[in-house]
This record gives sequence, structure tokens and C-alpha cells, in this order.
Amino acid sequence: MSNYSKQTNWGQFTPLVTVFFFWGFVAASNDILIPVFQKAFHLSQTESMLVQICFYIAYTVGSLIYMAVSKGLKQDLINKIGYKNGLILGLLISAAGTLLFYPAANMKSFTLMILALFIVGLGFSLQQIVANPLAIEIGPSETGSQRLTMAGGINNLGTTIGPLIISFAIFGSSSEGNIEGNIESVKIPYLFLGAAFVLVALMLKFSSLPAVTPTNTENTDESNSGKHRKSAFQYPQLVLGMIAIFVYVGVEVSTASNLPAYMEKGLGFKTKDIAPYISLYWASLMIGRWTGAVDAFDFGAGIKKILRFLAPYLAFGVFLLVNAIAKHDLSHFYVYALIIIIMIICDIMSKGNPARMLLIFSLAGIAALLIGMLTSGMVSVYAFTSVGLFCSTLWPCIFALAINGLGKHTNEGSGFLIMMIMGGGIVSFIQGYIADLTNIHFSYIVGVICFAYLAFYAIRVSSILKSQGIDLNKITKSGGGH
Repeated sequence: MSNYSKQTNWGQFTPLVTVFFFWGFVAASNDILIPVFQKAFHLSQTESMLVQICFYIAYTVGSLIYMAVSKGLKQDLINKIGYKNGLILGLLISAAGTLLFYPAANMKSFTLMILALFIVGLGFSLQQIVANPLAIEIGPSETGSQRLTMAGGINNLGTTIGPLIISFAIFGSSSEGNIEGNIESVKIPYLFLGAAFVLVALMLKFSSLPAVTPTNTENTDESNSGKHRKSAFQYPQLVLGMIAIFVYVGVEVSTASNLPAYMEKGLGFKTKDIAPYISLYWASLMIGRWTGAVDAFDFGAGIKKILRFLAPYLAFGVFLLVNAIAKHDLSHFYVYALIIIIMIICDIMSKGNPARMLLIFSLAGIAALLIGMLTSGMVSVYAFTSVGLFCSTLWPCIFALAINGLGKHTNEGSGFLIMMIMGGGIVSFIQGYIADLTNIHFSYIVGVICFAYLAFYAIRVSSILKSQGIDLNKITKSGGGH
């Protein structure tokens, strides 16, 4: 059934995207916790990456629990309790995780700290399963992917603000003398975060969000495959795409997670002065995703062309604004406006084709990392930070390519892709281990390898989908932010 007459329900969309904001807020804040924990608990770079391991592996564990419960009920869990209630339950689980920060800080227990992050991540996994299809359902199907891209932009607003707020809570203002921070200062911001989770859960309870999203029951076209496929795993685009999601989230998270150690050990930065650069890294994803969200609005083609150039600089302006409010010196960041032009050029070259975009942005990511590895000083910092620009569009590209042609197996395939978010923790851990064996500068070779696989996937999946009779130029990018 066509949805062309259906209008986006912005009253429902607005409370929904608050969960996207929180995903980004917590994920980016972890990058500030890592150096604080490293000093407080005397951790190696490898051990400090347990922060990311526990947080991102929770997505996989949460998805497995969800599948097991659904199998036990012989019914999809979310269809049974309702999508709104599923979202509320996910928020309450995450709120329970934030409460653990209080005893963990008082006891100075690293184990309790990462257990708290694990529980927060469990709640996020359920929210992910619910929020992505809901964002599509509350408006026209033909603009569903653009709404998800817009939600991804809100996600990255959270990643931009999160490090600044958590850094201020731990270290105070830039004019204060607190250089290393106090582990007990971590508990207050996370208690406020837990209260925010509960408040949003109450807001959603009384909202008009729909209860259930329809499931795709369409059969796949058997004429191209030659035989009926009984499982999502029988589609090579999905299997290779699961690896692609794993390494994509891996390089995105590990680049930022190891940046504080590089800036401290390699460039002599103080821990409290790193937050604006972490904020810039995650703002770079917002810059790219705001550009992609232009199509969600009903503007003419001419206005959209203009907005494709304005949107990234509006997002950059948001980054400058929040850092100005935080009283950080902005003079270090103006040069980044020139680097954004490279991202815009890459976007134009892709011509909307997700496979071409994945290839171009992956090659640009390799170039950024190699420049960072072969240089030093602020040039290397800007190079590593720009990886965020080239990661910004990869999630929707990979997601669209991996689930295309799956038909009735689409929801199953989507669940498997979300499970692979665990790459954020595992790849970060691997890079931390390489850093301990060699040095933090060289460890970014891990990210180069990740991008190399993504370039391979872009080329390989093109031939796979063409063999199935799928036109790559008609694939719509989908997926918001993890």
C-alpha cells in the first residue's frame, strides 16, 4: 500500500528522536571516561578499552536475549508488548544502569563502572530494535530513510554535546585547576542522565506514538536466486554486510577512543583539554548526517542543492556554538571548515549511489588515517578527527546494501546487523592492544584495515546485487545512528 498521502507526524517524531540523542550522548561520553578511568585505576591502553568492550558488546547480548525471549514466547517480543512499551522498557533498563555509577564511584570499582555501562547498553539495544522501524512508520515510507538520517543527525548532536558536559562535570570549567578529575565526580552526571531516561519514558508513555510497526512479509524474487532462500544468512550481501557493520562501527569508535591517549602521550595535552577535539570528531558525523537529512523536507530541487552546502556548515556552527558556551578557544577549529569541503566533494561524486558512496568515503577514510599516521602535531589531530566526516554516511550505505533483496527476511537481517555494533568495542580493544605493543600513533593501522574491508565490500556487493537483478541506483539509504 502506498504511503504517498501520509504525512510525517512530527508530534510523534519529536519525542522519538530523544532516544537517538541519548545513544550519542553516552557513546561519545565514554571517550572522556576512558582517560579518567585509565589514570584512576592505573590501566594500560588495552585495559582501558574494556569501557568500549562492555558498552558495545551489550548490543549483541541484548539482541540475543531479545531473540531468545521471542523464541520462547513463539511470538516477537515487541509485537507482544507493543513498540511504545518496548521503548519505555529499554529506557528504564538504561536508567537502572546509570544508578550503578553511584556505588561504583563510592567504592572506586572499575568492575562496577563497566557493568553499569553494560546495563545502559542493554537498554540501548532494545531501544535500537524499536526506534528505527518506528521512525519509518510515523510518516511516508518514501521518506523513511531521510527521517532516519535526520534522527542520526540528532544522535550526533548528542555525541557533540556529551563529551563537553561530562568533561565539565568531571573537570569543571577550563579556568579551574582540576587537571585529572576525580572518579567520584562521575556519579552525579550519570544520575542526572538516569533521571532524564525516566523522564523521557514518562513522556513517551503519554505520547501518541503507535504501538506496533507492521512486519515485512514480502517474498523475495526467486527467479534471480534460482532457489527459495529460507534464511537471511543465505544472502551474501547480508553476511558480508554484517562484517562491514562490525568494522565500520569499529573504526568509528576506536578512532575516537584512542585519540585522547594519542593527544596526551604524543602531543602533551592535558586530559581536561581534550574534550573539544572529541566533540569535534563526533560533530563531524553530525556534519555529514545533517547533509543527508535534507531530503526529509519537502523543498524544491534548487533549494535542496543550496542546503546540501549550507547544512554541513550549520552543523559545524552548532559545534562552534556549544564550545563557545563552554568557553573553549575556537581559533583552533576554524581551519576545519576547509576539510569539510572535501566531504562535500565526496558526497557530490557519489551521486546518491550507496555502493559508490561507500567506496569513495572509505578511500577518503584511509587517506585521512594515513595522513594522521605520517604526520605529527595538529595536522595529525585534524586528520584523525576528519575520519568522523567520512564515517558519517557509512551506516546507512552499508545497511541499505546489506538488507536489499532480503524480502520477508529483512527484519531478521536487520537484527543481525544491529548485533554487529559490538565491533565498536572489539576493534577499540584490538587497537589498544596494538598501541601497547607498538605505539598509539602506529595503532591507527587498525582503522586503515577496517576501511580497506569497507572498500572491498562496496565493490563486491555491487556485483552480488547486480547478479540478483537489483539496480544500485534505485537503492535508498536507510538507517539512522547507532
